[in-house]
Amino acid sequence: MIDIDGGQKSGSGTILRLAVAIAAIRGQALHITNIRQKRPNPGLKHQHLESVLTAAKLCNAEIKGATLGSEEFWFTPKEIQGGNIEATIETAGSIPMLFLSTLPICLFAKTPVQLHVARGGTDTRNAPTINYLRNILLPSLTKMGITAQINVQKYGYYPKGAGEATLTVKPNPHLNPFVLEAFGKLKTIGGVSVCTFLANREVAQRQAKAAQTCLAQNGHPTDIEVIKDRANPSQKGSSLTLWAKTDTEVIIGADAIGEIQKMAEDVGREAAQSLNKELTAQPTVDEFLADMLIPYMALSEGRSAFLTRCITEHIEANIWLMEKMLNVKFNLTKHNNLYRIEKTATADNDGEVYG
Repeated sequence: MIDIDGGQKSGSGTILRLAVAIAAIRGQALHITNIRQKRPNPGLKHQHLESVLTAAKLCNAEIKGATLGSEEFWFTPKEIQGGNIEATIETAGSIPMLFLSTLPICLFAKTPVQLHVARGGTDTRNAPTINYLRNILLPSLTKMGITAQINVQKYGYYPKGAGEATLTVKPNPHLNPFVLEAFGKLKTIGGVSVCTFLANREVAQRQAKAAQTCLAQNGHPTDIEVIKDRANPSQKGSSLTLWAKTDTEVIIGADAIGEIQKMAEDVGREAAQSLNKELTAQPTVDEFLADMLIPYMALSEGRSAFLTRCITEHIEANIWLMEKMLNVKFNLTKHNNLYRIEKTATADNDGEVYG
């Protein structure tokens, strides 16, 4: 059994989610304490608990102590089976975060996985939008041999949630390394602007226009798809996701969500300014994709490396956890105005390291 102190580094739900995923993949019993210790309300919230329960369904794990508010539990996995899995987040808890928790596990399943989340938030604060996962994360992971797709049945927002989405994954336990160290030349900038039951106020169009105006000031023409969604009558909301692609297969992303008393134009400018900041620095991975890639790099064979604009607390936490649970080694070095994150060795299933 491996013991993980969830209060280390970021002290966030990220440590919890990835610790469970790696325990399932390794078939190793996990005891985690001090869950989300550095967050305002420590312990398991609805989305964290559902992530744990969904991971358990994938690998028939035995769980002890995992209830709402728990700051400690035990997770004992068995073989990862796959198949059709159902999950429900009773709040506006993030569906994308649940997908981030379970996607690594699905890669090691015996059969393809279809994970359907019946309720939850697709576009919420402190989490990537569902369209960020669809248009930035998953296309980036194809470089590693990962085949997965996300279909959105209903967009969901704070406070009611009620969103619905399905993740489909083809298993592949032998991941290619992720090596992307040249920004290259900018080719296109695209995006998707969504509003749900706000078409009468032209929210999606206004978000898109504000983003396009902001990006045009830096010489970046942008093509943004506008979606006027009517699938979820219980919760109005909006989001905007942007991405830039280069001739070296770099995909840089940014997103923003609408909120009560937040102008649609502010949503557009927020996402565009975030993307502009990345494009000015010219990394090969944006700051949000950077922490998401760490577990896949740790699970892949051989050397992986990318350049990012900054080192966030989530990057530091994910590296710390992967080095602890998988016996791999990451190096962080300054590269002009960027940081190179490099994984130099890989652990096999017995914990032996090879480079």
